[in-house]
Amino acid sequence: QVQLVESGGGLVQAGGSLRLSCAASGRTFSRDPMGWFRQCPGKEREFVAAISWSGDSTYYADSVKGRFTISRDNAKNTVYLQMNSLKPEDTAVYYCAAGPDVTVVAAYWRSWGQGTQVTVSS
Repeated sequence: QVQLVESGGGLVQAGGSLRLSCAASGRTFSRDPMGWFRQCPGKEREFVAAISWSGDSTYYADSVKGRFTISRDNAKNTVYLQMNSLKPEDTAVYYCAAGPDVTVVAAYWRSWGQGTQVTVSS
């Protein structure tokens, strides 16, 4: 089992940037694909981005493609989400997730962090 802790959320103006981090503990981090999801009140958890265990493959939701970048450092057991050109509609709680497979379906991911709030003001 992997334990995940997100950080880096906050308040930013539209057009600004934030970098989220997700620190993982547990033996299987480097073998797990990692993902980021987000959730607004009253809505389902939404896929944002994912990265393969090696970091060679990345996947993005259409709504963030070209603005967000997911990366990982297996030596530091950390995955990142660089968010640029932020929009008010990006406002949500952002969650980090771990394996076993890359999928846009939240229910299929094995482990979750507690989430970090991102608020984009207009």
